[in-house]
Amino acid sequence: MKEAIHPVYYANAPVTCVCGASWTTGSTQKELRVDICSNCHPYYTGKQQRVDTEGRVDRFRRKYATPAAGAPKK
Repeated sequence: MKEAIHPVYYANAPVTCVCGASWTTGSTQKELRVDICSNCHPYYTGKQQRVDTEGRVDRFRRKYATPAAGAPKK
């Protein structure tokens, strides 16, 4: 490796989230601040809801279903 071209590596850089959670990680920055983490993200907290609006799966299956034998083609 070439000398003096790599950034300084901080092995114990503190990470702070807006929600108040904090932990340490390795980084090239002394301190990190994040807007969202696994403690407050809806996907990880179970608050995210998946909505099947107007039967999207059913519409997909109808659209790509194979036609019955003897049925006229559109």
